[in-house]
Amino acid sequence: MPSITDLPKNPVTTENPPMHDQLEFFIEQARQAGPIRTAVVHPVDHNSLLGAIEAAEQGLIEPLLVGPESKIRAAAEVEGVDLTPYQIITTEHSHMAAERACDLIRQAEAEALMKGSLGTSELLSAVVHKTKGIRTERRLSHVFVFDVPNYHKPLVITDAAINVVPDLLTKRDIVQNAIDFCQSLGNSQPKVAILAAVEKVKPNMQSTIDAAALCKMADREQIKGGILDGPLAFDNAISLQAAIDKHIKSPVSGDADILLAPDLEAANMIAKQLIYLADAKSAGLAVGARVPIILTSRAEGTLGRLASCALASHMVKHSKGVSS
Repeated sequence: MPSITDLPKNPVTTENPPMHDQLEFFIEQARQAGPIRTAVVHPVDHNSLLGAIEAAEQGLIEPLLVGPESKIRAAAEVEGVDLTPYQIITTEHSHMAAERACDLIRQAEAEALMKGSLGTSELLSAVVHKTKGIRTERRLSHVFVFDVPNYHKPLVITDAAINVVPDLLTKRDIVQNAIDFCQSLGNSQPKVAILAAVEKVKPNMQSTIDAAALCKMADREQIKGGILDGPLAFDNAISLQAAIDKHIKSPVSGDADILLAPDLEAANMIAKQLIYLADAKSAGLAVGARVPIILTSRAEGTLGRLASCALASHMVKHSKGVSS
């Protein structure tokens, strides 16, 4: 088995962006590819409006501002923003804004959604509506993309925001969504580590049973496009040396692209620990709908907002067969 020093030193590509500037690399690639037409839902406060305008000024999105026009203009006036270049699609309230944004997607007038000043659940309820939404046959899920200073490539963690306690079939959708997402970034066969507390299948630990089942589902092509292994503890997934020490032979250990957590709480804790203790930079999207959904929190910084828009751009361009 190779040692930890034998990990490949890959050239800079979309799949392997430069170390420590991974999100910036995705932003620059998206900027070069041109803006995507994005329905910004209810941008009536400081963060949501300025985030959309900043992404537009960076050439990442062409925003359609969907919401009460009076409130959007009031927010713009407070911030000193000129809305002349941007189209406003007026609605009475936030719920109607979410519905109208989904209409724009179905009518091919927009290519992505961006959350404004409304609750995530309110936006997603419009997205998954049986007749008026933009759902697909898959469950929605969330992907976090991390630039971790001491990891050699972008790391995706899923699902830290939508599916609380996913069952096996939901995990299948979460994994497939993440694989498809990574492929849109240029990674043709991402490696998926299915996390648990231990690396052996234990009948009394559901996460280990699910991990084993997901790997067999990949063998039978119920999950396509990725290399899966699990159960793997976090150290075995991230560190090749840890896997060597535990005599684990895995094509994923030390080179994982995607970490599938057992549930939302575990994924959320891992994600926030990386941000606050490991100085990781992050961006995220909701995936599994007809279009990517840019879900940025109110506390998100400029880099995270722009990078999330850039990731959505990569997905849109990939779906069209356009190189970004």
